Amino acid sequence: MLHSTTNRSALGSDPLHVSGAPSERRVLSETELAHRWGVSPKTLQRWRTEGRGPKYLKLSKRVTYPLEAITEYERCALHVSTSERVVNGRDRT
Repeated sequence: MLHSTTNRSALGSDPLHVSGAPSERRVLSETELAHRWGVSPKTLQRWRTEGRGPKYLKLSKRVTYPLEAITEYERCALHVSTSERVVNGRDRT
């Protein structure tokens, strides 16, 4: 838990720090991820209740998605054809 004595510079070193320019951020909000994938935020909400989608971080009521979890989920969803998936950047044979 953060104590009131924690300063801003310590927060800035946090890998999930959410303020700053979008290129500096390491998380996306539910709305940002929905826009990125062309789905509604309600779809992401439903996926969370079903245990689908990328890992997410929930602090209080705020839900964010670490970019690392998003890109890993996207990598796992890559397909070469309708019957094959890409595994670790290589075609699965």
